[in-house]
Amino acid sequence: MSKRDYYEVLGVSKDAGYEEIKSAYRKLAVQHHPDKHQGDKAAEEKFKEISEAYEVLSDQDKRAAYDRYGFEGLKGAFGRGGFSMDDFTHFEDLQDIFENLFGGDIFGFGSGRGRTGPHRGAHLQTAVEIDLKEAAFGAEKNITVNRAEPCGVCQGTGAKPGTKATPCKTCRGQGQVHMASGFFSISQTCHECNGAGSVIKNACAACHGSGRVNGKRKIKVSVPRGIQNGSRLRVSGEGEPGTKGGPSGDLYVDIHVKPHEIFERHNDDLYCEVPISFATAVFGGEIDVPTLEEPAKLTVSEGTQSGTMLRLRHKGAYNLHGYGRGDQVCRVVVETPTNLNEEQKEKLQEFSKLCGENVHPQSNKFLKKIKDLFK
Repeated sequence: MSKRDYYEVLGVSKDAGYEEIKSAYRKLAVQHHPDKHQGDKAAEEKFKEISEAYEVLSDQDKRAAYDRYGFEGLKGAFGRGGFSMDDFTHFEDLQDIFENLFGGDIFGFGSGRGRTGPHRGAHLQTAVEIDLKEAAFGAEKNITVNRAEPCGVCQGTGAKPGTKATPCKTCRGQGQVHMASGFFSISQTCHECNGAGSVIKNACAACHGSGRVNGKRKIKVSVPRGIQNGSRLRVSGEGEPGTKGGPSGDLYVDIHVKPHEIFERHNDDLYCEVPISFATAVFGGEIDVPTLEEPAKLTVSEGTQSGTMLRLRHKGAYNLHGYGRGDQVCRVVVETPTNLNEEQKEKLQEFSKLCGENVHPQSNKFLKKIKDLFK
């Protein structure tokens, strides 16, 4: 079945801003979230379709490629089988949507107060800066994250060593109190235990009864080769620790690629400018050019014009999804001689007189166009 236009899927115009796109996605995601339609395959496919559209249109680079080339411009942006929810990077939006729908989170642990069961820890976000070579070939980066850690004195219980929390007598350990009046029944968070379901009478002095203390965590992050600037990595289980046996949250790492002094990256190809002498442009030859790994030989043909693009195969960045490696494209710039002495100037003038018209085909074509324009 043919794919629908992403703007049509989200119901927005092609000049829609980010906030409008985000709002449209959230509205549709709430409507078609699979947990709201258990077992409905159509709802699952619809949710995947709008998530794919949002993933592309909310990303500046992907949106630009789609606007210019359509679906062809996104080849290699996702896995071989096309978009899957593993390619979706906006987990904070899914988290908010799930909480609005069900009062819980996308991992199945309630986030509202008054829940006495396990609570998943909060997600954390940080950023790491890498250079172009690390983005092209991958790297291991060591980062330090400020996060809460289980208290080592009370082992995370919040109670003074040798003591333990006792069930709250007001809510009988439920974390909520219920009041009934006529046809109405109202549940409220227990004011005695603040929804915990238990009361700590003798708090741990180290963590003041919270069960957690501020700490630093050193984490090794594997940056996959081919990653793009602005991408986000998820490191499972390296967020805030959970409570009452709940799992830890995740750590999201935003990738910033530093500008390179020689190369610019476009998709998996690397572009650079290479100056060559006038003589090399005229007679041709072999020159040394830089790559991200080591210098390489580049053959310049006789009569090469300034602005000519020469390609070094498989010298670019690796593809993030494993589809080989891009090329390095070198734009040749013929360098004009400067600081000539009198003898050099004289020889160059003699050369210019000897050239005549036949050796400058590009200039001749341009002059002919001008003459034709004013006929």
